[in-house]
Amino acid sequence: MQWEKLISAKRWGIDNDEVQDQDKARSQFQRDYDRLIFSSPFRRLQNKTQVFPLPGSVFVHNRLTHSLEVASVGRSLGAIFYNNLKKQDSKVDERLPLISEVGNMVAAACLAHDMGNPAFGHSGESALSRYFTDGDGSVYRSQLSDEQWHDFTHFEGNANALRILTHPFYGKGNGAFALTYTTLASIVKYPCDAIAGHVKGNIHQKKYGFFQSEQASFQTIATELGIIKAHDHPLIYKRHPLVYLVEAADDICYNIIDLEDAHRLKILTYDKIQELLLPLCNSSRMGKWLEDEFEDEDAKVSIMRAKAINNLITACSEVFMDNQQAMLSGNFNMGLTDALPEPFQTPWKAISKISVEKIYNYQSVVQIEVAGYKVMGGLLEEFIPAVMHNNTHYHQKLVKLIPKQFITKNTDVYSKIQSVLDFVSGMTDLYAVELYRNIKGISFPAIH
Repeated sequence: MQWEKLISAKRWGIDNDEVQDQDKARSQFQRDYDRLIFSSPFRRLQNKTQVFPLPGSVFVHNRLTHSLEVASVGRSLGAIFYNNLKKQDSKVDERLPLISEVGNMVAAACLAHDMGNPAFGHSGESALSRYFTDGDGSVYRSQLSDEQWHDFTHFEGNANALRILTHPFYGKGNGAFALTYTTLASIVKYPCDAIAGHVKGNIHQKKYGFFQSEQASFQTIATELGIIKAHDHPLIYKRHPLVYLVEAADDICYNIIDLEDAHRLKILTYDKIQELLLPLCNSSRMGKWLEDEFEDEDAKVSIMRAKAINNLITACSEVFMDNQQAMLSGNFNMGLTDALPEPFQTPWKAISKISVEKIYNYQSVVQIEVAGYKVMGGLLEEFIPAVMHNNTHYHQKLVKLIPKQFITKNTDVYSKIQSVLDFVSGMTDLYAVELYRNIKGISFPAIH
């Protein structure tokens, strides 16, 4: 792959228009960032669970605050990459006119990376899948191809993000978000279809990155940018190199920030947090300085978090630069954080281990995952038969509850089911609970 092709300001849905920077205040990639941050799907992330249940008196991160932080880290990673290129080649801007914008490209992709995730964290994805594997949705198996069935039985937020950003939802305009091709490619961590995903040992096939409905869309993007195709049937591509920076920004934020949230919620003690974060600060004087200068434990954790993230950004940038050619040839088969050198790799793995043991299996986290199964599954139980049959007064009333943008004119089973998944996966935690309670008769809707 070549940076000359990989970086493109061409926009999705307006391919025949000449791309010009008529807005002198913003580059094309800054416009991507702004379009995302002002969008409704991005705004709804404020009411979607990241890890812990949405806050009471103690604030913890939600999908929106997480995405903003990831974008901040991603911008730094991209900017460092450009600065390193500039040091190697003082004329790089002449050869690659858009390369100075790589920080904005990565930041925009980071903003969008979680836009396809449903309510209730990762359990929301499992809940939607379970309806088809173990629930009433299994009756539709014979009416779908193997590839379409995998889309539903392994519902994937990554693929859903690409759909949200490229699909012309009814009444929303044919260009969708009209983001640049490079921003779109940079969010696709697993550029293969569902039937090729979940392959251990291949980083680009760990999950999958596009539904059957968006397969042709991704092929168009990949062809335009010169992304390497690894296989035709099933369709598998190698990663766009900027995906590694987006992924690293996400990994750094959730691994470190989840510790901070766990401390605020008193799941982990300050001593344990210090034991985990100090090695990443890589400073022999940090511990004593914190004790001498600060009394507040939250402030101490914030200082260590900031220093750890800064060091991880630097380390990941070096890994990216050192392995740039392997990524361009499609042969770099691990994430940047997996390739961290010492003294960072050992504490990084320790944090990942304790996060699974103490944070992701904490009681309130498990409770919201269980609730997610009931709520998301319950909504599919009602809305999918209604859309599929629409032959009773009750079904017709349920269909009227679905916003027009999600109603499809297609008559095939795949498109009808996908229209319901578009609706349900876009819900916030609180809206999903409220709608579930209302249609199940658990509570009575108020008239507003």
